[in-house]
Amino acid sequence: MTAPQFVSQEDWLEARKDLLAREKAFTRERDALSAARRQLPLVLVEKNYVFDTVSGRKSLAELFGPNRQLAVYHFMFGETWQEGCPSCSFWADNYERLDRHLAARDTSLISISNAPLETLQGYKERMGWTFEWASTAGNGFGVDFGVTFPDKKDQTGQGYNYSGNNTVHSEELPGVSTFLKLDDGRVGHSYSTYGRGLDILNMAYNLLDLTPMGRHEDDLPYAQAWVRRRDMYGTDD
Repeated sequence: MTAPQFVSQEDWLEARKDLLAREKAFTRERDALSAARRQLPLVLVEKNYVFDTVSGRKSLAELFGPNRQLAVYHFMFGETWQEGCPSCSFWADNYERLDRHLAARDTSLISISNAPLETLQGYKERMGWTFEWASTAGNGFGVDFGVTFPDKKDQTGQGYNYSGNNTVHSEELPGVSTFLKLDDGRVGHSYSTYGRGLDILNMAYNLLDLTPMGRHEDDLPYAQAWVRRRDMYGTDD
């Protein structure tokens, strides 16, 4: 971080108004981008995915509950892992308890991972979360939606975040996918985003972006090297 510069209130206000003009332009462009996102065509989900949930085995269509839209957070939690990814846990802290608000807009939110349901529920209890969490139960959902890479190899041909790269650095990576259920019960895949596309979901990062020091991650070995599971700050984890 460079040394802070002190100016008069008048000079600060002038600089702030200049930045405000850029912020307003960015907001208008973001609104236009969101509108374009909503206009993406759908891909019919034809595979019969079945998930393990606390309410029993459910199809993808059943995960919507009474709502027409479904947002899935692809939470990094491999089949043999004993803990969820620290970064995904950071994100989960940010979307915890949003379900009631989203339901008011005809949308369900669920986390989906490859770990067995019992393992997910144990970790969920440890973290104090209340959101819905389903296990893929080996149904291939993570592979098909570009977040699970057996032997760190892509099996879809699209690569992580549509990069086309055949190899990745981890067997599990994060993402968000959204779906629409039609009146006839068919489910369409509308959108997926990965990597930095997930930043918008993280209130902590968005709040840090408003501060003078920002995320101050530049001198770290990698972004999020500072992140811990919420119950591990102040430990040797």
